[in-house]
Amino acid sequence: MEKTIFTEEEAQALRKKYNPDGSLLRNQQMELLEMLKILGDICDKNNIQWWLSSGTLLGAIRHQGFVPWDDDVDIVMFKKDFNRLEKVLSRMKDETFVLHSMRTDIEYVRIFNKFRKREGKEFSHDRRCGHYKWGGSYIDIFVIEKTSYTAAFLSGAIYKNVIYPTSYLKTRWLRCVLNRIIEVLCLGILNPIFRLIGLINPKGEYHYKLGMGWARSTYYKKDILPLRKATFEGTEFPVPHDPDKYLTGIYGNWRKLPEEKTIKRNIHRLEYIEEIFGKAE
Repeated sequence: MEKTIFTEEEAQALRKKYNPDGSLLRNQQMELLEMLKILGDICDKNNIQWWLSSGTLLGAIRHQGFVPWDDDVDIVMFKKDFNRLEKVLSRMKDETFVLHSMRTDIEYVRIFNKFRKREGKEFSHDRRCGHYKWGGSYIDIFVIEKTSYTAAFLSGAIYKNVIYPTSYLKTRWLRCVLNRIIEVLCLGILNPIFRLIGLINPKGEYHYKLGMGWARSTYYKKDILPLRKATFEGTEFPVPHDPDKYLTGIYGNWRKLPEEKTIKRNIHRLEYIEEIFGKAE
C-alpha cells in the first residue's frame, strides 16, 4: 500500500477541477483503464514483462489512479519483451484493437508504439494525427534498452530534427517516401553506430529505445526488478521495484504538483483542454 501524499479533501478538489465523474476526460480515463486491463492480460498470458511508467506510474504512486489531468496511459518494457508482444499482437488480427507502429502505418513515424482502438478520431496539436490510419484511444508502449546518455541523446536529436519537417508536407506520397528514407538512414544506418557507442556504458544505464529522445530519463535495472504491484484505479498493476528512484530519474521532485501552464501543455487532446480551461479566444 502506497503512502497517501494528498489528504482526501485535496484529492477530491483535484478531481473536481480536472476530471470529475461524467466529464469527457474521466470517461476517457475509464476507457483507457479497460484497455490497460486487456493489454495487461495479453502480456501476462504470454509471459511478457511490463510495468506502468511515466505519468501513469506517477498517478499510481501519487494519486492511486490517474493523474487528474492525464489523458493517456504509458507502459514500458525491455526490448526482448516488446519483440514478443509485437508477434503476439500481429497474430491476433483483432477487429477492435491494433498495434499502431511504423510497420502497420506508413504515416506513423514515432519510435514508440501504441496499443490502439481502430475506431475513433484524435484531435491533437500533432498535425500528423490527421494522416494516421487509426485514430482511436491508445496506450503508449515504450521500450528501454541498455545504452548511454550520449547515444540516446544523439540518436534522438538527429531523428527528431530530420523527421519533423516532413509533417508540413501536404503531398502524401512525397511525405511518406521521405519518412521512409529518413527512417532507413537514421534508424537503419546511424542507430547501429550509436548502439555500439552505447555499449560503452559503465553505469549500467537504460534509456528509451534509440531515436526516441528524452535522454535525461534514466533507468536502472536494480530500481525496476523485481517488479511489484501498486493500486491504480482500484486494480493492481506491475510497477518498478523502487518507484521513488524511478520517478525521480524522470521528473526530479515528482511529489510536487506542476504549475497550471505545465498541466495545460501536457494534455494531448484539444477537447480536454477546452473542457478544463475553456476555448482559447
